[in-house]
Amino acid sequence: MRTLVICLYIITALLSACSRGEKTDNLGQHDHAKAEEVKYTCSMHPQVIQDQPGVCPICGMTLVKVNTSNDSANSLMLNDSQMKLANITTRKVSVRPLGQTLIVNARLVEDEDLAEVISSRADGRIEKLFVKETGRMVQAGEPLYELYSETLLSLQREYLLAKEQYESFGKDESHYKSFLRAAEQKLLLYGLSKKQVDALAQSKSIQSRVTLLSPSSGIISRISVTEGQYVNEGTLLYRIEDIRRLWLEAELYPNEVDLVKFGDKLNARVNGFESLPVEGKVIFMSPEYRGNSQVSVIRAEIENPGLKFKPGMEAQVFFTHSIRDAIAVPTDAVIREGRGSHVYVETGLNTFQPRMVKTGLEDFEQIEITDGLKEGDRIAVTGAYLLYSEIILKKGSDPMAGHHH
Repeated sequence: MRTLVICLYIITALLSACSRGEKTDNLGQHDHAKAEEVKYTCSMHPQVIQDQPGVCPICGMTLVKVNTSNDSANSLMLNDSQMKLANITTRKVSVRPLGQTLIVNARLVEDEDLAEVISSRADGRIEKLFVKETGRMVQAGEPLYELYSETLLSLQREYLLAKEQYESFGKDESHYKSFLRAAEQKLLLYGLSKKQVDALAQSKSIQSRVTLLSPSSGIISRISVTEGQYVNEGTLLYRIEDIRRLWLEAELYPNEVDLVKFGDKLNARVNGFESLPVEGKVIFMSPEYRGNSQVSVIRAEIENPGLKFKPGMEAQVFFTHSIRDAIAVPTDAVIREGRGSHVYVETGLNTFQPRMVKTGLEDFEQIEITDGLKEGDRIAVTGAYLLYSEIILKKGSDPMAGHHH
């Protein structure tokens, strides 16, 4: 009897152990299945995530399978070639001066100080116009028009006579040299170039039609004469705009005028050339409002290397005020989405993890981080959106899902 009881006890213990083993195995299989849960996403549109295979509703591409394991789900490790290909660069977070930025529309206009008006130096008839259309670029010394003028004919004769007298009697009578210089100076004052005067001295042939040259380089903005027209001394012929330097004019409302003062430096972007930052210096602030309005005009002077900018182009001016020291990062480093904003913090060599942040002040280049980062953290400042897409593609889910401040 005692032997039978011992046998029943052993059998019961073995059955109980087998039962626990089956539960343990089933639990392990469940955890393993959960760890290997997969979803499907689009290679071109990682925001598309589905539980079943199919095609992308946006582009029609076949969805690819991705693992959604929670092990280091929010971390992404790249190799050196991937870092270079994605142009991912990092920088330590630091405290920088930052302020609020006001954007004001502006317009480029010609610099009146560089504009030149060309008028006739003598009475006569316009025989030929070498430049007949506005908007054309001319260079200093380029022919502009031909003029027939009795005055210029007389001055040429006077110069040749003075030269002949100097060559004949100049060695004995010194005043003939002063006569020659005076005759030459008259021709120069009437618009001839030194090269033209020297050519006249060499040829000793009077020109009935004198070609007048452009005194400066720039764009022809106005033509006030036609061929065959008789003109008087002082008649307006051309207007030339030198656009190597331009004015940037902006209109400010009364509450914005105090944000700028004479001599301040302004940052601007010209439409169509946003990648070329423009810096100007305020040279004028209107003391009155523009007619029938509540706006006053300010004017800044900007350089125009390469003559890329043209008068009439639209621009935006950025006024920064209320400046204070704050933890700030480049605007491109912050990913903004419906759940909030996040950045990618470097946690190891070429390893990044998204982190939710709160933002504050923002200007054209920087944004304040009020929560989520501390000074000394290293973050991705370029290529953040590529990291965001890569995590979604590999993990199959939004890296910030379930994260809230």
